Order: sequence, then structure tokens, then C-alpha cells
Amino acid sequence: MMSARQTLSLIDRLPKVRGRLVAGAPLAANTWFRVGGPAEVLFRPIDMADLTDFLAAKPADVPVTVIGVASNLLVRDGGVPGVVIRLGRPFADVAVKDDQVYAGAGALDANVAESCARAGLGGLEFLSGVPGTIGGALRMNAGAYGAEIKDVLSGAAVIDGSGHHLVVTPDELDLGYRHCGAPEDWVFLHATLRGVPEDPAVVAARIADIQARRQATQPIRNRTGGSTFANPPGHKAWQLVDQAGCRGLVRGDAMVSELHTNFLINRGHATAADIEGLGEEVRRRVYETSGVTLEWEIKRIGRPLAGIEGVVP
Repeated sequence: MMSARQTLSLIDRLPKVRGRLVAGAPLAANTWFRVGGPAEVLFRPIDMADLTDFLAAKPADVPVTVIGVASNLLVRDGGVPGVVIRLGRPFADVAVKDDQVYAGAGALDANVAESCARAGLGGLEFLSGVPGTIGGALRMNAGAYGAEIKDVLSGAAVIDGSGHHLVVTPDELDLGYRHCGAPEDWVFLHATLRGVPEDPAVVAARIADIQARRQATQPIRNRTGGSTFANPPGHKAWQLVDQAGCRGLVRGDAMVSELHTNFLINRGHATAADIEGLGEEVRRRVYETSGVTLEWEIKRIGRPLAGIEGVVP
């Protein structure tokens, strides 16, 4: 665990901000899994200028991790070193004009889809089935129900690790299946997405259908983190997990969902180590039965607690 002295020394090294800097800030309650240790320092910028000034002035050796609503994220029990930046409401604007939608990195994907529906813009309904924010969707080229961000992306605005603003094209992001080639120190600010003008009622009906299908097939009312593993080429991850006999598999208070085997669930008192260890056991069993190596789709950040076995840092 990080000592109080280490935390204090870091926060004292950071530039002044207009938003909030909090040392030792708990993160678990802000994640969908409801697990994990604290941020060494949590920064909530009040606006884009606040974020820009911070990145330009912070010491170069201080690591930065950006999170949104932490829907597809596992924070390890030992916490996250450096500064965790959470982009909240000031970065959540959504505006639709003609066939384009401006969406802030902190905007919920579902809110973007619903805003488009009200404005009569189709083609982005799949976002209602993607948990999380636009920033996270860009970082992993998120998708669902046959579409993904790269299919509708016109461009994006970012800040690099030195506080310089850039406007980038989809080609510059090197987007692939659950992959974005953007440098790790880029912070997404907003995206411009394109759609197709349609009858609002038709668009709303498609969103309602997606939401009904999610509710029927995914454990969305549980403490979960979305799809755990990316689909390997030529395979569906859930089928491989099921064929390996992992449906309902338990470790500590973590469990493989019986409704959808590509979801891990915190049954109430799981630790991040329980969840990650269960995922690694699933990967081991799938490889033994099929020869396929599953890759994590959930992003894992931070450090495990000392003495935890079976977790890969």
C-alpha cells in the first residue's frame, strides 16, 4: 500500500488546479465491479483548460491514468500509483447537428444514442448497448450488435501528455477490433460521429430492442464489468468459456455469470484479486480445452496487494 508520506509528497509536487486533487481517493465505489484500491491522487478537472494546464505543468515522471465511469475496468486492490484523472460532467456535452454528433469524452454512450434518437439521427443505436463513456469507447474501439466506433467516427480531439491539443482522423488512431493505436498518454476530449437522418420513432424503437436484448441475455443488474474477453478470430469468447466448463465457476466471491459466460460477477464481497484470478483460471481452462488463448477485454489497472498469487501485474 502507498504510505501517507508518499501520497503527500506526490500531491505536493503537482501543479495547482481549479478542479479537485484528492490524495488517497477511494475508487471502488466509482467502478462497476465495486472493487479496488485507492488512487494515489485523484484529479477531477473543472474544464478543458484546467486539464490542459495540469498536463502541461505536471512533473514528467508522474504517471497518469484516465477513467470515465469505469464500466469495463478492474482496479486492482493495491490501488493506482500516480494521478488518476476522472473526466466527469464538464466533459459530457452532446450536440447533434444535421448528420453529425459532437460527443464529449465523458458522455455516456447510452446518452449519446438517445440524444441522436431524439434528433432523428440513426446509425448510432449500437452505443445504447455499450456501457461506459465515449472516451473509453474511443480508447478500445468499443462496439456491440454488429457495429463499432470506427464505423461512425469522423474525428476526435485529444490532449497529449504534454498538454498539446491535437485533432486526429480515424486513420491516425489505427482502430481495429477492440484496439486503438493512439499513444497511451493521449487523453481523449471529444469525438465527432456521423449518422443517418431517420424518423426519431424508428431510431428509438431500435434502441428499445437493443436494451431489451441486453436485459434478457446479460447480467446487467449485477456488479460486473461488461465483456471480459475479446472474441478470438473465428470464435466467440462465451462459447469457449462455456465449452471449458466454466459457467458458474467461482473464486472467492467472484463468479462466471450463468446467464452469459463472458461476464464475471462480484457477488457482493469479491476482491479485485478474486475477479482477476477467476479470469486467469478461465483463460487457463479455455486454453487447455481448445488451444485458444483468450485476451482480456476488460482493462486492468493498478497494483495487486503484496502476497496475492495468481495475478499478473
